[in-house]
Amino acid sequence: MFGRDKTRIIDADAALPGRSQAMPIPERHHVNGAPLGPDFPDGIETAVFGMGCFWGAERIFWQLEGVYSTAVGYAGGPTPNPTYEETCSGRTGHTEVVLVAYDPNEVSFETLLTTFWENHDPTQGMRQGNDRGTQYRSAVYVAPQQLAAVEASKERYQSVLTGAGYGDITTEVRSIDEAPFYYAEGYHQQYLSKNPGGYCGIGGTGVSCPIGLAG
Repeated sequence: MFGRDKTRIIDADAALPGRSQAMPIPERHHVNGAPLGPDFPDGIETAVFGMGCFWGAERIFWQLEGVYSTAVGYAGGPTPNPTYEETCSGRTGHTEVVLVAYDPNEVSFETLLTTFWENHDPTQGMRQGNDRGTQYRSAVYVAPQQLAAVEASKERYQSVLTGAGYGDITTEVRSIDEAPFYYAEGYHQQYLSKNPGGYCGIGGTGVSCPIGLAG
């Protein structure tokens, strides 16, 4: 709707209808050659993180040892298989996210959470830096059994952020069952590897996340 406030999440009944077909994507990761999914080998687990612009968020995670693959996409809203333009319109309810496929024997979920919290400002609501809109909101979408660990980490990080003068964490925490991941267009996948000089608005608060946050 013309003139609609893009910093307010749209009601489901007013969201764009989307489409039934999934977005076509490359078969292999541009950096490490791993499959982009959706099917991963046995033992590989997944988590989805929203930290603002998904280009920079994806690069942060693909650099972690133990991360098998990454892909960018959209999650958190009702519109199935949206396009980038639709998501940026604020009419899908989605936020830009990165799907992280990882080997828990090589990198812990706690490490992923620490990386998430420390590499963006989770107190900014419907924005991240100069990027404004519902598609830039902070979010974590994980398996139901991981929700308690996320909430515990959120509580601990809130305590140190408050001490550093920051406001309340606004991160959306939901089960991936309630917020399915939809792949973004192929040109967005590993964008900063294909375009090393591309835009990256990702930046943290400078406040360290407490060790043992998911314990």
